[in-house]
Amino acid sequence: MSGNGERLMVDKRERFVELAEKRVNRAIDDIRLIGNLSNRHNYEYTDADARKILAALDGEVRVLKRRFASGTPDNKPSFKL
Repeated sequence: MSGNGERLMVDKRERFVELAEKRVNRAIDDIRLIGNLSNRHNYEYTDADARKILAALDGEVRVLKRRFASGTPDNKPSFKL
């Protein structure tokens, strides 16, 4: 019986590692793409726009930290400029 429980723990760990690597790498790629928006030769934006983007990202990182600290979900509405 304990062998089955150990396998379940390994399966959960493997699933966590697999999803964490995919999702974190995707988030890093997306953040880099957002950074490309800072090129004023290609885009026009206000300082207020930039502050809103940075505030939204900072806010989500704070939520992420709370979720890992508490182990509970915390959903927020999506971003709009």
